[in-house]
Amino acid sequence: MLHWTAPHPETFRTMTIQLTTAARDRMRDFLARSGAAAGVRFGIRRTGCSGFGYTVDLAESVGENDHVFDDDGVRLVVDAKWLPFIDGTEIDYQRQGLNANFVFRNPNATGECGCGESFTVDPAA
Repeated sequence: MLHWTAPHPETFRTMTIQLTTAARDRMRDFLARSGAAAGVRFGIRRTGCSGFGYTVDLAESVGENDHVFDDDGVRLVVDAKWLPFIDGTEIDYQRQGLNANFVFRNPNATGECGCGESFTVDPAA
């Protein structure tokens, strides 16, 4: 499990993101092929019928507002603005027949679209 503690002493909040072994192995493969990446960027973007979709891509750099989680050599880079939406998320990598993709289990998701491409989250909850 990846942990990050918020920098504001009044919050004393630990953020977590968990990678399964399969997700960690896939991300290591991403990083090995790139060579120059700063890590794997995980976040969300506005999309779909429910509002948000997950993004997993190579991080070219680590920005001032990014937080870096390290899990057994895999650096996961997350923009601070997305932390309330993805705190506690488990990332898995699954193969089903000819298809393979990352699967996200997000305890903050309050709804998902019927096709599974997007989700809704209420950060105030």
